[in-house]
Amino acid sequence: MTLCSRTTPHGRTADMVKPDKASAKDLFDSKVHYEIPPYQRPYVWNEEEQWAPLWDDIVRVAESHIRTDDDKRTPTASHFLGAVVFELTEARAAGIDHYDVIDGQQRLTTLQILLDAAEQVMAERALEDESEVLSDLILNSQPRYKGTPERFKLWPSRADRSAFESAMDPTGAPADTSHQIVKAHRFFVAEVERWVSGAPDEMGELPPGDEAMRAAELCETLSRRLMFITIDLSEEDDSQLIFETLNDRGTPLLKADLIKNWVFREGKKIGADVDYWASNVWDDFDTEWWRAEIAQGRLVRSRVDIFLQYWLTMRTLDEVKSDLVFRLFTDYASSRMKDVDSAESFLRELRADADTYRNLAALEAATAAGRFRIQVIEAMELAATMPVFLWFISENHGIPDQQVALGLEALSSWAIRRTLLRLTSKDVNRLMIAILKELAAVDPAESGQTLHRYLSAQTADSRFWPSDEELAEMLPTLKIYGQIKQSRLRAVLGEIEHHRRSLTPMHESVPVPSGLSIEHVMPQEWRSNWDSDPKLDQEAAQKRDHRVNRLGNLTLTTQSLNSSLSNRPWTDAAAEGMSQGGQAGRGKRALLQSFSLLVLNKEIVDDHAAEWTEDDIVARSKALTDDIIAIWPGPDTAIQAQEYERARAEKG
Repeated sequence: MTLCSRTTPHGRTADMVKPDKASAKDLFDSKVHYEIPPYQRPYVWNEEEQWAPLWDDIVRVAESHIRTDDDKRTPTASHFLGAVVFELTEARAAGIDHYDVIDGQQRLTTLQILLDAAEQVMAERALEDESEVLSDLILNSQPRYKGTPERFKLWPSRADRSAFESAMDPTGAPADTSHQIVKAHRFFVAEVERWVSGAPDEMGELPPGDEAMRAAELCETLSRRLMFITIDLSEEDDSQLIFETLNDRGTPLLKADLIKNWVFREGKKIGADVDYWASNVWDDFDTEWWRAEIAQGRLVRSRVDIFLQYWLTMRTLDEVKSDLVFRLFTDYASSRMKDVDSAESFLRELRADADTYRNLAALEAATAAGRFRIQVIEAMELAATMPVFLWFISENHGIPDQQVALGLEALSSWAIRRTLLRLTSKDVNRLMIAILKELAAVDPAESGQTLHRYLSAQTADSRFWPSDEELAEMLPTLKIYGQIKQSRLRAVLGEIEHHRRSLTPMHESVPVPSGLSIEHVMPQEWRSNWDSDPKLDQEAAQKRDHRVNRLGNLTLTTQSLNSSLSNRPWTDAAAEGMSQGGQAGRGKRALLQSFSLLVLNKEIVDDHAAEWTEDDIVARSKALTDDIIAIWPGPDTAIQAQEYERARAEKG
């Protein structure tokens, strides 16, 4: 065997069989059956990025061979389609040789669709010689293979089989017209029909030659002039390593694709029913929802890769960098994939947690888990807490509901109090790992209590949980608006609205509308209509500038009401003659009274008929802080005091 060496992205060397050059005829003109294993990703090529460019290249090669009397061009010998990697799985002296496609499934699937589309056009136009040549590259026509997957020279990945069969064999079940394989077949049929028939292209140009010449050259191009580099592996070759090495062409593979390939190859080694694994564990990961790219900080990644990173963090109790997800998964899973029973137990746990993650948006807002998702994961944008969140709600851990509520409410309070006090979040990833290790060491029935105690015991600046006293002392005096994202402030004010409604059954139990805006009761541009007589001096004005951005001066309104309120004075008397916002002569108080149903605003309107002052801002800042303390209870102060004392003693 002749070997060549190639350095992988991981710095290792993969020994491979020396590559060979092959055409479609070389690959398919014998009794072969190339199978794309169920663990490979589904067909994802599309018209703009792959089908149309490929067809343009094929036409360019074919037309270069259609000679005219004055044609001086040199015919284009071939078109290179890239490398494909196979592994022989079964050789039969009197039957079909079976191969697994390790890499190149998108190319080979597309080529088979194209060959079939061209054969269909040739047959419909009674071009029998060309139709026969192409048919031999698509089908194993022996009677014993009729109705079986082996009748096809290529059998795609599990998710694509029904669409492939419908497209390639129109006598079967109706095709799913939305599937990419069906779309590809339809695209190539239309293009082949147009070109072979001599119809003009989009630019109005006619193809050269007559129909017979075009059919012959297209057939020759498809069968002999589309070239691959083929790598045929033996049992000694590391197919997984080669699969990773070749992950730099075409549509990029996800970390999940690499993991899927590894998992199912390991499954084959231990004799598992990998088709069952595909349908019950992995098919869902290949759907659009999981593969959709979403923002995660500065990065944009697929949901499935993000989930696997969170899940591995939770399972390994260690920080997992995004670029190491595949390697760390295989390291973690290897010992759990030694036999069928342990492997299937492991995969069931993965599937259960994946289902939980997918259904996060369906969590009821009234539950502890639903509140945590809304308040911390979404509003505070603390996705770093996701591994701990998943730990608590995973059915694999069986944590009692009461403990789930206790733990998640403690973590919510920790996150929201620190956010409002503008404390650093630079250590949050390592803190979550430390929390996971604490949780892994205790009985599930103690999980919530453990987390509450652990957070209460934190004394480092990057980790401590602000107490009620600290919050009451610091928050009312802080400039909040402009320092904390408005989406976070909206969430906090919305929870305060819920809290104040809950204090008496007299209020309706209705949700706070989404899309509300932050409104300053005393406007930021207070100098326009709120300056006193005499006007404030520079020091007093600077003091007011700070106070108008404190918590107590903020409320919620609709966007349209926000625009109307603008910089209006508080009372109608002071607004006399004003027409801005379409409410002539009406002050801010009157507009809030007329159009806002929020308790937050009704209390301001009812208690401040004559004026809204800086002293009112100070008093309301303290009152809203009291609400926050009630909504998100703080740490165990006895534990906190004990730990601070211990920390002081250690420092000497």
